Amino acid sequence: MFLAAKRSGVDAVKMQKRDNTSLFTQKMYDMAYVNDNSFGDTYGEHREYLEFDSSAHKKIFQYCNKKKIKYSCSAWDVKSAMEISKICKEYIKIPSATNMDFEVLDFLCLKYFGDIHISTGMTSENEIETIFGFIRKRKRLKNLVLYSCVSAYPTNIKDVCLLDVKKLKEKYGKYIKAIGFSGHHRGLSIDNCTVVLGATWVERHFTFDRTAKGTDHAASLEIQGLSTLRKRLDETSLALNYKPKKILNCEKFQRSYLK
Repeated sequence: MFLAAKRSGVDAVKMQKRDNTSLFTQKMYDMAYVNDNSFGDTYGEHREYLEFDSSAHKKIFQYCNKKKIKYSCSAWDVKSAMEISKICKEYIKIPSATNMDFEVLDFLCLKYFGDIHISTGMTSENEIETIFGFIRKRKRLKNLVLYSCVSAYPTNIKDVCLLDVKKLKEKYGKYIKAIGFSGHHRGLSIDNCTVVLGATWVERHFTFDRTAKGTDHAASLEIQGLSTLRKRLDETSLALNYKPKKILNCEKFQRSYLK
């Protein structure tokens, strides 16, 4: 999977790390969970089936490092952040679901020296401002990357709210390291617009089979889609410039011939 992603042109791959016993109440952990997406009889069993432990993440990191693929992880809780911080030195991501967990943010600000990426799905403008202020007080804004994000899987195109990329750029861009976009929509028709609006990090889910069991696959890209996305993003970035005051070299022949 990681080699396939690299061949598609990505700069980095990212997985997730959760400590399920600290994220869920005992009642939720033990509740019956039998449906088409279930990997266990209880929700706890389902979540544990999907979870890699730290040793597995370390092996994945070592493999990616050998293959020259950047590797990172989303940390859902402080225990996971502590474990992943020993593996992923370049950056760690905080998902939208736990971006108001200030124990996690405090640990990363004070004990982790890589960049801190934070998604803003399910988060109000006032809450984003609170997160920004928390990071600012700890003098880590130079390491902060904020992602425009809508947490629906998949997200309807009308709900993607692309202009939030521009809003984040205008409000926070001069203070923080970068602006990103984390998309959970179907298709590729809108992603390259985020580059125009100010995003320098673009994140999409990746799968070998969009019809596979699980809630994220429908909002993911397959290999060809990932390759196409990278090409479109690069082309858009290359085209984002102004004409010079003088005539472009590529126009000189036509100017002499037609004008």
